[in-house]
Amino acid sequence: MTNKLHRCKVWFGLLLAAAFATPGTAMGAGPAVSASLGFEFASGDYGTGTTTRSLYLPFTLTIAPTERLGFSLEVPYVYQSNSSVNTGVLLGSGGQMGGMRKKTAAMSGSMGGSSSGSGGGSMSSANPDNYGRSASGVGDVTAKAGYVLVEEGEIMPRIRPYLSVKFPTGDKDRALGTGSFDEGAAVEFFKQLGNWYSFAEFGYTFQGHSSVLPLKNYASFNAGTGYAVSEKLLPMLIVKTSSAPISGSSDLLETRLKLKYLATKNTGIEAYAGKGWTRSSPDFTSGVSITYDF
Repeated sequence: MTNKLHRCKVWFGLLLAAAFATPGTAMGAGPAVSASLGFEFASGDYGTGTTTRSLYLPFTLTIAPTERLGFSLEVPYVYQSNSSVNTGVLLGSGGQMGGMRKKTAAMSGSMGGSSSGSGGGSMSSANPDNYGRSASGVGDVTAKAGYVLVEEGEIMPRIRPYLSVKFPTGDKDRALGTGSFDEGAAVEFFKQLGNWYSFAEFGYTFQGHSSVLPLKNYASFNAGTGYAVSEKLLPMLIVKTSSAPISGSSDLLETRLKLKYLATKNTGIEAYAGKGWTRSSPDFTSGVSITYDF
């Protein structure tokens, strides 16, 4: 565990060093801060024959010291109807960290950094005494740091790599977490053409050793496009996929229809409905989140 914690510190520190070593535009008014609260629901049997219903309520705090550099911390509260699967394997992974620019974040891949993504489930080796019982509590906490290497131009998309570390704060015996540290790296691309907004994200996650789950490293890809029907309303079609995060599970594939609405200049509302297409994906998902920029 000590070596794993050291690896996490080194992993997270690498991006911080690179970010501060790269020139960026400072914000005269101080760092931009935003907070979001989400409510996500997922249901499926994930190939187990037993339906598991889960709720994921992430609170995300995002701080952008400059227009290019941003940090986020996501603290989720998790509920699931039984422990036959661990739906938290991909919960909180991926997604675009907002707050770096209010308008861009509002219309980009995920408003306010709350694309927590009910990604899928997997067979769990949670404590047999808890099998079939509902469980709730704090899930695994995720920290991210990202930096815009290339600003969006007339032709070029905005390019932002980020690193992430997931901490094993969820109770693994009740399938609320994996019981291991994870590290991830991803690169996001965002481009606006007229009223069209598109994004794509390529990522890879290094999962730690778990005593209750046969975790595997996995690659992920998320992409979406939408057309702004007004200055405040943006519908989007999004595809989320990844390789199998656990030995014996299938790849994950989900499509979502998402609506983003700018209620005020500081408040964004996002809602989605999704459908899973593989054995280890949820049958369907839905969610809503509210983001406020301070």
